[in-house]
Amino acid sequence: MIVENEQWGHIPLLHVYKEKVRNEQVPIVIFLHGFTSAKEHNLHYAYQLAEKGMRVLLPDAHLHGERDESLDEVQLSLRFWETILTTIEEVNFLHNELKHRHLIEDDTKIGLAGTSMGGIETLGCLNVYPWIDSAAVMMGSPSYVYLAEAQMAQFEAGGFKLPITDIERKQMLETLSNFDITLNPEALNGRPVFFWHGVQDSTVPYEPTFTFFNEMKKMYAHDPERLQFMTDKKAGHAVSRHGMLTATDFIAHHLSQ
Repeated sequence: MIVENEQWGHIPLLHVYKEKVRNEQVPIVIFLHGFTSAKEHNLHYAYQLAEKGMRVLLPDAHLHGERDESLDEVQLSLRFWETILTTIEEVNFLHNELKHRHLIEDDTKIGLAGTSMGGIETLGCLNVYPWIDSAAVMMGSPSYVYLAEAQMAQFEAGGFKLPITDIERKQMLETLSNFDITLNPEALNGRPVFFWHGVQDSTVPYEPTFTFFNEMKKMYAHDPERLQFMTDKKAGHAVSRHGMLTATDFIAHHLSQ
């Protein structure tokens, strides 16, 4: 197993693959980490995927990992959606860079996966990038507008005055609506998507994601195996080993077909 710490453009990332596929064009998975996390914290996912023949990219998100700007958690929280929108843009940069480095051709399959903030980013990417062939979403939320409104309400309920005007708030929600897949569910277009979520999750609520999944099932009636949701009734905001293994099996299976 090869783990290379590389810099693609302005993005530090870990490039993980088995030696025998070093110069081969094999399925790609871009894996996105969570809030306050970093690329190396998800190496267990990369290991499982690389063992199955995938090439894996683990980028550091804006303001995270090697890109840390010494912000405290409140400051980072206020730039949460900035980080998400930046990552969505950077996923497209990585896709173009894979082409430039001759690691993919037009028929190379590409997957996207992530935990928590990374799962939220994955769902936003699915809304705007039809080249994503399969995805795995762990503890992610599909409704950008609902989640942003809930976050702002939570801040304000705690007596914190948000540093934005009403006009800026409206503009932000309008921008987020462009990536909110609950407003454009047809964007999934039958692509294989796996969800994992703990019922006890108090960070990213379980119900909105499970509701979205149930609403999407009718769109997958012709092939229900391509849309799966694993519920862990006892779990909070942490993916179980079983969930991790099932997610990597799912995405590797669909990228290898």
